[in-house]
Amino acid sequence: MGLYVEARIRAGIDDVWDRSQLPDQHQRWDLRFSEIDYLPCVPGEPQHFRYATRVLPLLTVDGTGVSAGERNRPDGTRTSALRFFSAHPLSLIEEGRGYWRYVPDGDALRFLTGYDYRPRWGRFGRVVDRLLFRPLMGWATAWSFDRLRLWCERGITPERSLRHALAELAVRIAAVVATAGAVAPVSALAVAGAALLLPPLPTTPAARRCLRRPPERAAGRSESAAAPTALLTTLEQS
Repeated sequence: MGLYVEARIRAGIDDVWDRSQLPDQHQRWDLRFSEIDYLPCVPGEPQHFRYATRVLPLLTVDGTGVSAGERNRPDGTRTSALRFFSAHPLSLIEEGRGYWRYVPDGDALRFLTGYDYRPRWGRFGRVVDRLLFRPLMGWATAWSFDRLRLWCERGITPERSLRHALAELAVRIAAVVATAGAVAPVSALAVAGAALLLPPLPTTPAARRCLRRPPERAAGRSESAAAPTALLTTLEQS
């Protein structure tokens, strides 16, 4: 898979599962989506859904997808796999697939995802994706995972954590603006560097708190990060 993000969340697996699988809860914390709705489906078949992302006040890009999950695996983990598509001409993502995995680990839960997609717009789209869109998607996924962690661990709602993030950003920008022209250039650069590099407050979501590659890769193991082949095969046939 092209993108990987993992958060360690000190919460029960049922809480994290519900807040990531139920559309009305999922859309609250995931920065990548404005709306998620289940579509009618036959009982026992994979679940179809519609998603939408508001990129501008009057512009929404939407798509559809299908997902399937395993809640009762023998090793205590849970897995959800999905495929997604967008026919919207302004959507850089044409189609893709991915998975979420829930891995109990002592008193915490490893919540991880791996996903990849095919961009549209030919060579231009591939260049835009590699240089801009894919890094942005990786950051948005990690930031959202930490936002979910704050909700599950501290009870800080996604709406409240967003306000924290915007307020902290405003303070950092104000500090840079206030020092620009008021102090020596070297001091202004130091303030700008501090505003950029100082870690966020504990109540503010931060992408840097999440892993961006499977830890097993360095140790020569990949079981918990491997894509759920059986589930993805089922979705390919649906």
